Amino acid sequence: MPRVAFTTFAILKLPYGTPETQGYDDLTPEAFDAAEGSQGFIARAKESPDQSHLTNFIRDWGEWGRFDVPRFYTGGRTTETDSRAGTLSLWTDLESVFAFVYTGLHRSILRRRQEWFHKPAWPGYAMWWVADDTIPTWSDACHRLEHLHDHGPTPVAFTFHQPFASDGTPTRLRTGSTG
Repeated sequence: MPRVAFTTFAILKLPYGTPETQGYDDLTPEAFDAAEGSQGFIARAKESPDQSHLTNFIRDWGEWGRFDVPRFYTGGRTTETDSRAGTLSLWTDLESVFAFVYTGLHRSILRRRQEWFHKPAWPGYAMWWVADDTIPTWSDACHRLEHLHDHGPTPVAFTFHQPFASDGTPTRLRTGSTG
């Protein structure tokens, strides 16, 4: 059964480790825990725990592939200059992703995003369908975000506002809302 790949991407106003971004950084582990406990969650890209002192750009992400960022990111790549925030995860269905994104802790983080992040001129997230034996890579996520930016929602990459079913046809979320 196909699964939904979901990626997010944002650029912090200042690098990690600054007082201005610490509030976001402090909420990140709790948000990951909330995602992992959500209905429909399958897996997310995670580095090995012993690599937390390394920048994302050199951590080992296993089957999720080498870390990558879309062309929209022009910031630093060292621990002191890294200012990008991104996630990559797998879900059973669109409604589960929607429920996580727009409820609970994640919703409260979204409400505060102007405090921490630049207003994007690119998509903040993208979704696409993958086969049940496929793990999306960071490179895939970058391609999908860039495709969504360049071409708008298509079966290749789409949003909650204009979702597609796994067969490539336009669909609607069963929640009755499109975020």
